[in-house]
Amino acid sequence: MKTDELREKYLAFFETKGHTRVASDVLVPTWDPSVLFTPAGMNQFKDHFLGKVKLDYTRATTCQKCLRTGDIDNVGRTPRHHTFFEMLGNFSFGDYFKRDAIHWAWEFLTDERWLGLPAAQLSVTVYEDDREAARIWNEEIGLPTSRIAYEGEAENFWPASAPSQGPDGVCGPCSEIYYTAPLAEGGFAEPLEIWNLVFTQFNRVGDPPDNLQPLPSKNIDTGMGLERTAAVLQGVPTNYHIDNLLPLVEAAAEVCGVRYEYKSEDGRRLRRIADHVRACAFSVHENVYPGPNKEKYVVKRLLRRAVLDGHQIGVRDPFLFKLVPKVVELMGGPYPDLAETTQRVAGVIEKEEANFFSTIDGGLNRIERVFDEMRRDNRTAVDGAVAAELYQTFGVPPELFESLAAEHNLAFDWEGYKQAMEAHGEASGKLTHTVMGAKGPIDSLKQAIHGTQFLGYDTTEAEATVVGIVAGVAPDDRLCDTMEEIGHENPVRVVLDRTPFYGESGGQVGDTGRLVGDGFEFHVTDTQKDGHLLVHAGHLARGVLREGAKIRAVVDADRRDAIRRAHSATHLLHWALQKELGSHAQQQGSKVDADWLRFDFTNLSAVEPDQLEAIEHDVEACVAVAGGAVKSETLPLADARKQGAMMLFGEKYPDPVRMVSMGPLADGSFSRELCGGTHLSAPAEVRAFEVLSEEGVSAGTRRITALTGEKALANRREVEAALADAARTLGVAEGTVVEAVGRLLARQRALKKKLAGGDAGAAPGVKVRGGDLATYAAKRAALAEAARLLSVAPAGVAERCAALMAEIEKLEAQVKQRDAAGPLDADALLAKAETVDGVTVLIAQTPGVAPPLMRQLIDAVRQKTQPAAVLLASSEGDDKVVLIAGITKDLQDRGVSAGKWIGPVAEAVGGGGGGRPDMAQAGGKQPSKLPDALAVARETLAAMLRA
Repeated sequence: MKTDELREKYLAFFETKGHTRVASDVLVPTWDPSVLFTPAGMNQFKDHFLGKVKLDYTRATTCQKCLRTGDIDNVGRTPRHHTFFEMLGNFSFGDYFKRDAIHWAWEFLTDERWLGLPAAQLSVTVYEDDREAARIWNEEIGLPTSRIAYEGEAENFWPASAPSQGPDGVCGPCSEIYYTAPLAEGGFAEPLEIWNLVFTQFNRVGDPPDNLQPLPSKNIDTGMGLERTAAVLQGVPTNYHIDNLLPLVEAAAEVCGVRYEYKSEDGRRLRRIADHVRACAFSVHENVYPGPNKEKYVVKRLLRRAVLDGHQIGVRDPFLFKLVPKVVELMGGPYPDLAETTQRVAGVIEKEEANFFSTIDGGLNRIERVFDEMRRDNRTAVDGAVAAELYQTFGVPPELFESLAAEHNLAFDWEGYKQAMEAHGEASGKLTHTVMGAKGPIDSLKQAIHGTQFLGYDTTEAEATVVGIVAGVAPDDRLCDTMEEIGHENPVRVVLDRTPFYGESGGQVGDTGRLVGDGFEFHVTDTQKDGHLLVHAGHLARGVLREGAKIRAVVDADRRDAIRRAHSATHLLHWALQKELGSHAQQQGSKVDADWLRFDFTNLSAVEPDQLEAIEHDVEACVAVAGGAVKSETLPLADARKQGAMMLFGEKYPDPVRMVSMGPLADGSFSRELCGGTHLSAPAEVRAFEVLSEEGVSAGTRRITALTGEKALANRREVEAALADAARTLGVAEGTVVEAVGRLLARQRALKKKLAGGDAGAAPGVKVRGGDLATYAAKRAALAEAARLLSVAPAGVAERCAALMAEIEKLEAQVKQRDAAGPLDADALLAKAETVDGVTVLIAQTPGVAPPLMRQLIDAVRQKTQPAAVLLASSEGDDKVVLIAGITKDLQDRGVSAGKWIGPVAEAVGGGGGGRPDMAQAGGKQPSKLPDALAVARETLAAMLRA
């Protein structure tokens, strides 16, 4: 039986038993902070099991995409371990229980209409105290007691060892079904687990004894590994030889230029390459790119492990990306959307491969040196600090380093690695597991009322009833009947039965406003969405707030309008990005606030300036179109897909869905997205749109920040005012600001060059962009170019110009002072020297001379005559003195030190400093005392020469 056939048979079988076929959840469930990747089929049903949501069905069946890395070192080594795999499951939410779950499992496995496995080759395990399950297997199914094994809580309880070790929360015994395959040479293989039936019937509270309390509503959660069951049905010794994996392993062998042999070391590597590239293809398809933290780090780690395997086989160039089309070919039947991103996924993988191939040889050489040093020093654990250095310098993931160490029978210092990374400010990105069934006041409200009716699409004011008040901060927060404390420090959370307040979700921030009732007023500072509840956070302004109170909920309408402008503009921006960059430019995340938006999207390189200008123009053109409309409708997911609604890979949508359409737009087309946010009634209501910045946030992800409405208009006024201010400061027309800035910078460089000993000459020509500024876009571009030249923010151009002009004035005064002092070279200075005890001593002022030139002059004098001691002094303005002293080596041999010589001199001008024995620099604050300081220099040197 083919794998795709097995998947379909399982789902169809449970549909005949009244189950609703539910699509696989996404691989990265961003809604669940307790996991990075979906680890099991039950994950998407957590709230169903806990009674926190209104149930649309009580029986469900799925085939879930899963990714686990707990046993990653076994991938490719054992016949069954994977990172990415599919889990078949059937679930009951307070409906059927053990009897039906066991009977249906047996029917599906043994009935010839379904899998038709020989009943004599099946056996089961049950929890040692679960006599009910054992009785059903024995008396109703007819399984002999010899094929029913009793296991303890470590093996047959979920979570493992929960009764004695915890955690608290929902739990229950399980029963595992094993298949014993016949061997070609006779006899039977070891029993293989193919299905696990979990009976969640208890709530663990505290330590034993008597800590398992029966649940009022018992549930079923089963899991059958698709790949291992397919291996049983296809009679192959490993999951990697089933029909949708072996072709991928063989394709890996082909691109690596070797032959696949099951028992060879390269065979193990090829199986791991196949597993990892499949996992990464699905992850990148869902817009999870290789990166430094959390799920992105997992993808990076898997890719680099696979690259290392290829490198050990002998490959020296990117190769994994060539396998992406094969993954799509093999998995595209059940997951047809994979075909839409083949090129993008391959491009992302190739880029990460190229990055690692560029450093892998250096990293492996360094690792081998580490192992050699450890053998020489008889050390048995890899130093964590060394591993951190390998990761930061060569990009070698610590888990990969640990695997290589294990091959040499060496341990790995994880604690030392973590400490070293924390010292460099890099967190591990790992999460602590969150227990399903953890209780809090909000969870209690979910079970009581299930959800809040949202009215905000149609109104910003509504009558409602207070159904919950939560005070305090977790874990000490609590439900209250009343709240009468005015000015409480921590926000109070209020839940209503219905509300016009939008709870933060989908990137849109929560609403603010007021809840007003008889004798009280509550100021809402934020609204959050928690499951199906909308939670209003804020402070009681007056009166007493009571559960059950009738209130009028009033949203801050002006702020809501500003948020709507930004959210509708976000859809227009997404449309424009795909128009100008291509369909790969998909949303990776967003933040929508009052007339401000931040939009992250997929793009492997920076957006070129002309592209960004075109994107902004496209949005502005849509805003300018008369007659365009924004409409929302709720419709079946399939209908939305047919109408071309943009669906983000990696997002799980409800069915039916809310589709927001905008158009006709500037080119006559429509933007259609699935969205639960609040929007305008027409694109023209955005009023104005302006991009503030475009930048990278991680590999393959770019970010645009933009303004809309009043903030965009205010920003335009600020830009125009800043340009006008810069023009006034420079005394030029706005159209020549950039040219004037270029001339100033050229003049500054020329003056500094002359003071450093060069020839200023005429100011060099500077190619800058100026010209007619008839449009706002031209004015903004001119200001931005001036800001770029000056290395300041646009708002700071005028101030920087003023400072630059003042600096040039000072530089010109220094040059004038310098020119007045006459020729300045070694010979001219030596003409002023004197001889003291056979030593040429030069102590002189060099007005307007910069320190670099002062040091050059001292070197020139020392080259012309020896022994020699030189001290030069220069002043700048009324509060700065620079002193530099230098002596020849023969004087150093006599015990003279430039650093000791210059110290007393600096003190005489109110400063200090020092340096090497041959050359030292100091400073001071009192130029008026330079004559006294030079006298101190002569006296100090004379004393040093006599010593």
